[in-house]
Amino acid sequence: MKKNIKNIVFLILAFICLGVGVIGVVLPILPTTPFLLLASICFAKGSERFNRWFLATKLYQRHLQTFITTRSMTLKTKLSILIPATLMMLAAMYFVPIWHAQLAIGIMILFKYCYFIFRIKTIKNESSEEETAKSAK
Repeated sequence: MKKNIKNIVFLILAFICLGVGVIGVVLPILPTTPFLLLASICFAKGSERFNRWFLATKLYQRHLQTFITTRSMTLKTKLSILIPATLMMLAAMYFVPIWHAQLAIGIMILFKYCYFIFRIKTIKNESSEEETAKSAK
């Protein structure tokens, strides 16, 4: 019974993240990739059937497959994630009056940029993404 409830919670979270990710495809202020990654994790933990369905969608294949198989992104993809997230964090930093919180947000921004620069490989363009994904298989 507990496992069934846990699976239902993961599926609900997966569909919420999928919905926000889909909205992020249309609205540039929402980053698509992090929400789709979270949806992928939740689908994998929630249901084998829904996970197979999600992995077969064009949304997954277009936005996540290369990252998951090769840990690489185009510069455009990196910037589409970093810029909106940074703007939201800077807004939070501006409105929070506590300097400890501002410092913590600043450190998170620096960590995020270091991670994206040094841990995620940058590839040249979309066709390079496809070639890199094929070579990884």
